[in-house]
Amino acid sequence: MGLFDNLKAAATKAGDLASEHADKLNPVVDKVGDLVDKKTDGKYADKVDKAQDAAKKALHDQSEKK
Repeated sequence: MGLFDNLKAAATKAGDLASEHADKLNPVVDKVGDLVDKKTDGKYADKVDKAQDAAKKALHDQSEKK
């Protein structure tokens, strides 16, 4: 098994775990966004909000596939 195969297996496992625990990861996404807003004094708040929404949507979509 090569390096690429190991990375692919790890990514698959991470995706599976994320989809199983999407409801628990939403607050983490919020906290990370709040931290970025705090560190940047809200300068990128609109972009951070869009990224948070995209991350939550991706988690939700992934969890529906299972």
